[in-house]
Amino acid sequence: MRLPSIDILRALAIVLMIVVHFVENLSGSYGSDGGPFLGAARYGWLPTGFAAPLFTFLSGVSYRLWLDAQTRRGRDDVTISKATVRRGLLLMLLGFAFNVVVWTPEDVFNWDVLTFIGTAILALDVVRRMPPWPTALTACLVVAVSPALRSLADYPAAWTDGSFDYDFTLHDVALGFLVTGYFPVFPWIAFPIAGFLAAPAILGPAAGGEDRGPLRPLAGGGLLVAASAVAIALRPVLPSTLTSSTAAWTMFPATTAYVLGTLGATVIALTLLHRRLDGGDGRAAVATPWASALSRHALTIYLLHHVVHVWPLWAWGYASTGEMTSLWQVAMPAWIAVVCGLVCVVAMAVVARWMDQTRAPSAESLLRWLSDP
Repeated sequence: MRLPSIDILRALAIVLMIVVHFVENLSGSYGSDGGPFLGAARYGWLPTGFAAPLFTFLSGVSYRLWLDAQTRRGRDDVTISKATVRRGLLLMLLGFAFNVVVWTPEDVFNWDVLTFIGTAILALDVVRRMPPWPTALTACLVVAVSPALRSLADYPAAWTDGSFDYDFTLHDVALGFLVTGYFPVFPWIAFPIAGFLAAPAILGPAAGGEDRGPLRPLAGGGLLVAASAVAIALRPVLPSTLTSSTAAWTMFPATTAYVLGTLGATVIALTLLHRRLDGGDGRAAVATPWASALSRHALTIYLLHHVVHVWPLWAWGYASTGEMTSLWQVAMPAWIAVVCGLVCVVAMAVVARWMDQTRAPSAESLLRWLSDP
């Protein structure tokens, strides 16, 4: 069962992801003397840091919907677990292959979003067997202890040039997976767990819950946003071991204020969109075909949009300087990168619609064929 609210939010995440990645990789340090990997965050007008929370939260929501569908079909627990584990492991393997092929072999263990979502799916196979309240407490503890763990792991030492840099040792690879990578378990696992737990309250019968109205999830989202504001306000008086960042709101590392704020905003957005669009009254009729296509092929688009702009960047850099990565983040002004990103968004939407209409093979269809029961 596809819900317009989920498709629209995931499509929004795709648009934000593509534009931010184009600016990040083509223009992150353009025209600056501030050193490598200043990143897209230096452009205050760019909506950085919002796509990943949407993707990871919705991965938990989608797993809950898939799980309920499998249960209704009479699938037994072992069959569900096998399918879940296969999907998680395949996504992790795809993530490693993506790091090598699109980036460089040295980046194989940078723990990007694909390997994280694969890890999250494996974790959700455990979470689905746990009572809700202990699971929620676990997610809260993950967020609470993450700053201290970053301090113990010396997070800044892994980001000396502004990007995750590790040695090929078990120590560094394990720390990257748990704490210091791009999307480490602490604190990012809280997003898919929250999505899994919140789905029944937000979506009601669609996710195996009761329709109790939007008050509870809206209140919960509002409390998270308020807690984020409190975390920002208290940061100047907190010990450094509880902050582990130079700013109150950053994505790398994912500070407590960032986690709480983006999680609360996502809960509120999904709740409002569900109440507005999922009633079957045609309110989302114009946007749904395009949003559904983008959402349905999010994995394919994630892979393709990197190939479209990163491979030419490597080829251009090698041809002009003899060094493959020489033009990374300095290839063009940010406004040109934004235009290129928006063109890519349109192209990806057309490709996604074509794949829907022709039932063309995709990364999603291959993943289903390999993992679904």
